[in-house]
Amino acid sequence: MPEVTAATTVAAHDLSRVFIELGVAIIGLAVLTRLSSRFGFSTIPLYLLAGLAFGNGGLVPLRFSQDIVHIGGEIGVLLLLFMLGLEYTGSELGGNLRSGLAAGGVDFALNFSPGLVVGLLLRWSPLAAGLLGGVTWISSSGVIARVLSELGRMNNPETRIILSVLVLEDLAMAVYLPLVAVLLIGQGFVAGALSISVALLTVSVVLFVAVHYGATLSRWVAHESDEVILFSTLGLVLLVAGVAQRLQVSAAIGAFLVGIALSGPIVKQTERLIGPLRDLFAATFFLFFGLQIDPATLPPVLLLAIFLGLVTTGTKLYSGFWAARRAGIEASGSWRAGAALVARGEFSIVIAGLGAGIEPRLGHCRWLTSYFWLSWGRFWRAASNR
Repeated sequence: MPEVTAATTVAAHDLSRVFIELGVAIIGLAVLTRLSSRFGFSTIPLYLLAGLAFGNGGLVPLRFSQDIVHIGGEIGVLLLLFMLGLEYTGSELGGNLRSGLAAGGVDFALNFSPGLVVGLLLRWSPLAAGLLGGVTWISSSGVIARVLSELGRMNNPETRIILSVLVLEDLAMAVYLPLVAVLLIGQGFVAGALSISVALLTVSVVLFVAVHYGATLSRWVAHESDEVILFSTLGLVLLVAGVAQRLQVSAAIGAFLVGIALSGPIVKQTERLIGPLRDLFAATFFLFFGLQIDPATLPPVLLLAIFLGLVTTGTKLYSGFWAARRAGIEASGSWRAGAALVARGEFSIVIAGLGAGIEPRLGHCRWLTSYFWLSWGRFWRAASNR
């Protein structure tokens, strides 16, 4: 019979604590999801509030197993972006790029500028200001696609414009995030230029393979067994994301491109199998983001967050309205397009997380603006149902 040592007892106690903490966290997420379903709120602001309440400096601080929650959150980001990529095909990608460049340019100019200018006025470093610009620019494709589906508006005339803008933003992230990652490392000019070139070449190659050989990849992954599909797709997402991260390309972008590569009947099967995992790990991601924020750090940036939230709500409304009107959509549909684009989410939080090390106020401001923008989805949905 193996000897029970003090170290073994401590390890067993630590493991039991991990199980208890994770169990409490997941049950808490279930309660919040019930509340959001009952009252028609988006779940994401509730997850952020829960993280704030139970994290460091919160109302009831709990000693969560940070490493496990952090890894779960990272997987959640990958699955969110992978499932988003499944919404697009290579042909749709090419069509949106050709038809939506003007709308994408206006969207960038109107929504990147407020964050950049405010960051510079606050005397942040140019890199931190550029990160704040990214936070205010990028819309939440996942949140927007989900709400459009719930409202039954996927076939509305303005939805094509909305998706065009979202695709261009998501592809722009494939360039923006590698650039940011290299600049954050602080390499010299030559080494930085080489790293950026490798990152952009990697994105170009993966995008080319996704668009031109996606059907071949889909046939390779396809199988009648759900287990084979689950293990193949999940393994592929993690593998490509890991390689992308090693090459200084965002892991989230790697997962997004894997989603674009898959097409045909396998998409519905994959959504059915990966969907529950995405919901679990994505909830963990938003919870972990809230856990990292000390509530005492929020009041100093409250006015800044409200200002940015209001200004960029207006700029998103106008840029979406302009794009839809330019495409010949009636005024009411154009305003719906603008309202849809207001919500920010996964990419903005990823960007803020990258920049928190060089400018802590960026992460604190991001939490408040995230809550503001994601709560907008509740009012948009309520107004749309009238």
